Amino acid sequence: MALNNTYDARPVQQETAVGAGVQILLLALLGTAIGMGPAGWLTGLAFAFATWAVLSWALHRSGLRTFGPANRVTLGRAVLVGGVTALVADSFESSPPVTLFVGLTAVALILDGVDGKVARRTGTSTPLGARFDMEVDAFLILVLSVYVSMQLGAWVLLIGAMRYAFVAAARVAPWLNAPLPPSFARKTVAAIQGVCLLLAASQLLPGLVNFTVVLGALAALVWSFGRDVGWLWGASRVRVPEAPVEDALELAGR
Repeated sequence: MALNNTYDARPVQQETAVGAGVQILLLALLGTAIGMGPAGWLTGLAFAFATWAVLSWALHRSGLRTFGPANRVTLGRAVLVGGVTALVADSFESSPPVTLFVGLTAVALILDGVDGKVARRTGTSTPLGARFDMEVDAFLILVLSVYVSMQLGAWVLLIGAMRYAFVAAARVAPWLNAPLPPSFARKTVAAIQGVCLLLAASQLLPGLVNFTVVLGALAALVWSFGRDVGWLWGASRVRVPEAPVEDALELAGR
């Protein structure tokens, strides 16, 4: 009977291995198409290995027996983000084709609205899947902010770094780890970050317009984080009043 209850991690681990293989294939295609340099190759391979290692570890800890369709969509997005990351790293040596960069990023952003719907429709929503989705989103925004900062200035990095700064702050101030209530405004602000950064990266608009769009996105993000931090601070100050001694004794059955 004990053998029947043994957790077999091989099926889900095979999914992560396939993802890493597809990532390497995408890097090979990009390398062939644009002659990607060492920086792009090394960064893309490092991303592929890190994604495989962290996801494999997280899957093992979660004990999931199936990877699930929604996680496959997120893994596909992660592969695209790995390609975008390689292109950004390569841009320090040579400019990647804007059409290719915008195309990969646009598909990754569009798929962001797919994996959640797939998870809900198939009843396969899990905490791991939600965290996986969030980390892929956050890293894509970070990479885009690095790329756009080369055009508009280092201040754009604040967009990509803000979420990671919040996570770091939560280690010092545990009250920041409390769950937040659902918010449509928060989701909207998060979604427009990628769109605004991609618009600036595409260079379709004049420089001043790009500056204004990205600055507006940063302002909205600061407002969103500030509102959430304020709510968490207020919630942490709320204390449940202590019951009088006689009430406590009554509850204890004395």
